[in-house]
Amino acid sequence: MTAFVRYESKLQAETAIIDEIVPAGDGWMKELLPGQVIRIMDLEGNQAADTLFFDADNPDDHYSAVATIAGQGNIYLTTGSALRAESGKELLRIVADTCGRHDTVGGSCSAQSNTVRYSHDKLHMHNCRDTFMLQLAKHDGGYNYTKRDLAPNINFFMNVPVTPEGGLRFADGVSAPGCYVELESLCRSMVLISNCPQLNNPCNAYNPTPIRVLVWNP
Repeated sequence: MTAFVRYESKLQAETAIIDEIVPAGDGWMKELLPGQVIRIMDLEGNQAADTLFFDADNPDDHYSAVATIAGQGNIYLTTGSALRAESGKELLRIVADTCGRHDTVGGSCSAQSNTVRYSHDKLHMHNCRDTFMLQLAKHDGGYNYTKRDLAPNINFFMNVPVTPEGGLRFADGVSAPGCYVELESLCRSMVLISNCPQLNNPCNAYNPTPIRVLVWNP
């Protein structure tokens, strides 16, 4: 387990070029230019923001949990972490973080995983994989994103400790109201967020809440 590394940003909300609220269960997908900074804020605490990144110039080269973990020698993300693509290319870097630690191994919930983890009557429940798919389908750009572009994602603000036996445990969050993570885009990158609607584990205190997304120019 890594030490918590909290570092506050000097950016002010009133200078952001994008400032949007993403309700629980909704998604958000936009391109970042090199040098732009994105802030993802946990408005009420213990919310999980499932997030994927793509190299916008080569969308097949998506965020890689394996390359990111290997590159930093740690399974958790915090200030200074570089988010790497499958090729090893650095897509973004965390430049500020008031939560201190974020999950890279818990993955996103889906209709199928809800039935396996919880019970078969959870099949109908809203989930992050469906939100990802909806955002990809709505994307109007030069690349036709499909479900083949989905990969193991980051869970910002989510607490998934690894047990001594090597298992995963979905634990109470370590975030609090107003905590945020900021990332600088190191290239043209695509950001895909599912603001998790999960009601079956304590990743969001069984109470999904909105997040706030802000973007600044260099």
